[in-house]
Amino acid sequence: MTDATDADTAASTGVRWLRDAVSTLPSRDDASYDAVTERAANILRPAGALARLDEVAAWAAGWQRTARPAVRRPAALIFAADHGVTAAGVSKYPTDVTGAMLTAYRAGKSTITAFAAVAGASVDAIDVGVGRPSGDIRYESAMSAARFDGAVDAGRNAVDGLDADLLVLGEMGIGNTTAAAAVAAALGGGEVAAWVGRGTGVDDEGLLRKREAVREAIGRIAGVVDPLEVLRELGGMELVAMAAAIVAARHRQLPVVIDGYVVTSAAMPLVSMNAAAIDHCLVGHCSAEPGHRRLLERLGKQPLLDLDMRLGEGSGAMAAVPLIAMACAGITEVPTFGEWFG
Repeated sequence: MTDATDADTAASTGVRWLRDAVSTLPSRDDASYDAVTERAANILRPAGALARLDEVAAWAAGWQRTARPAVRRPAALIFAADHGVTAAGVSKYPTDVTGAMLTAYRAGKSTITAFAAVAGASVDAIDVGVGRPSGDIRYESAMSAARFDGAVDAGRNAVDGLDADLLVLGEMGIGNTTAAAAVAAALGGGEVAAWVGRGTGVDDEGLLRKREAVREAIGRIAGVVDPLEVLRELGGMELVAMAAAIVAARHRQLPVVIDGYVVTSAAMPLVSMNAAAIDHCLVGHCSAEPGHRRLLERLGKQPLLDLDMRLGEGSGAMAAVPLIAMACAGITEVPTFGEWFG
């Protein structure tokens, strides 16, 4: 059995940083959260008329540490990597699509960049393993300790370089819903099939191959209980980078909008270590992957949108950004009854 001490002994600086950072998470600013909640109760509209949006505004206030929350500088980070498990025939598309999409993001010719333009957001696409696939998780670790460390550093550095007031996290990697399902199933338990969906649209035979690949991967690491070791064994470089980005954002008091199944699976090891690890995160949408809904229920997260989307690349989270901005404006730009009639 692998425990936290064994993992740390592997000389992984990434593991040590994540473990330390997750154990010392800053809390939200309750004064700002309470101020917005109180203002919402007295705003110039029927009580509770926009209850869910008012909750979003209070969430933003607590993590931006201001009673006047706003979304003026949203930024998206898209992490891309390839996966060795694609050898199992788990995807409808060839692995070179990952690199092609990375080029499209950087050229501003993709769905996420089109959505970001509407939302007024920047997009930075980060290569953490394109053309350098992870190990085939059926038979070997997804990453060595060194590759894990490199992915953690990439996630941390990307967040540290941002000038933003809201962070959208997304990913790209052919085969990564298989890695996500493996991480979710290993930590969530239960029947593997419930965690595995069709991803990019595999047929029935492809779905069977995908389920079997996840079963083999989980069987290979039987007895591993440390969440970060599960992530290293079964995840991918982009999942590790996103987990690190979530934690780095928390330490910067930067609220985060999580995208679909892969990003949420990247967050799950953090919650397994500290139940409050993603309190600064909203889930932008619930994807078409059945495992995503199951995972959100387990994490107690309610998505802002539920449009049966399954694109990835941060598109569902970016679609929620204007809604978050509206929620903030609905508090800060509208008078209370006392201000209007007083």
